[in-house]
Amino acid sequence: MAADNFWNNREQAQKLIEEANTLRGKTEPLLKAEKQLEDFHVMVELGEAEPTEAQTKIQDELEQDLSRFFTELDSLELKVFLNGPHDKSNCIMSINAGAGGTESCDWANMLMRMYQRWVESRGWKIEVEDVLPGEAAGIKSATLVITGENAYGYCKAERGVHRLVRISPFDSNKRRHTSFASVDAIAEIEETSSDIVLPPSELKVDTYRSGGKGGQNVNKVETAVRITHIPTGIVAASQNQRSQHQNRATAMKMLISKIYAQRLDEQKAEMERFYGDKGSISWSNQIRNYVFQPYRMVKDLRTGVETSNVQAVMDGDLDPFVNGWLRAGCPTKRMQGIKDEEA
Repeated sequence: MAADNFWNNREQAQKLIEEANTLRGKTEPLLKAEKQLEDFHVMVELGEAEPTEAQTKIQDELEQDLSRFFTELDSLELKVFLNGPHDKSNCIMSINAGAGGTESCDWANMLMRMYQRWVESRGWKIEVEDVLPGEAAGIKSATLVITGENAYGYCKAERGVHRLVRISPFDSNKRRHTSFASVDAIAEIEETSSDIVLPPSELKVDTYRSGGKGGQNVNKVETAVRITHIPTGIVAASQNQRSQHQNRATAMKMLISKIYAQRLDEQKAEMERFYGDKGSISWSNQIRNYVFQPYRMVKDLRTGVETSNVQAVMDGDLDPFVNGWLRAGCPTKRMQGIKDEEA
């Protein structure tokens, strides 16, 4: 970076700066932790030489500092598990309602709200690029772009079928219903960082009017864009941006990310493998249960992590589940011996 000709190739220089920043982000917290640990040893030695009254005060200060240190160390340890080739990338998350009509559409909408709250609590950004509303309530599907440090590395923990058990607000007889929705997550791949070339002849581009908010221009002009890759049938759509040009660029980026994910697997399409891991959006294939009635419990069937504070989870408190999944080695199958509770 100190070379005279470093900025001759701006694109290559930018990549090198990003790589340097990534390496710095890994080494600096570790060096800081090592320095803090040395300081703690020094404080202990100095404290032992102090009178008994002073030792009590020093011990209290040490305990407070150690509590913060262990929290930071815990966060640093988690980053060690985020060592996949695209874990640092942004994430494209898709939510799809399962069979069950209005119930499942409402559940998909609840999941979208949960992820929005979770993303905001982490200081990341989230954009809803495409939404297909349900006929009576909720959503049939949604595509979200989550931007933040290691967004894909964390979000991939949510890939799978999510099951809800509750007394239905849409049932006049107040019976319990079971609903399902699936969540998929892929890394956002920049066009310049992949070797994927898509000839215009392989693309079908449709434009349509955007639904929802956005001003008169968005609602009157066909600004929304849907791009279909004809050979694979993969579809990407965007209606969140104000212009057709911006939506086209966003949809193209999502399409390339999906195709890149598909090509990662030499034996079969990666996206098919993801869906194979999830199974159908139905009973016995879920990764997590959210039970509102007859008791309150959210339980991850891959790791055994559970909590009775259902409201906190629905308000975005997902870190215990995500962190537990990372520490367990990112399992894709149900933990042995874990069974579904009675619905």
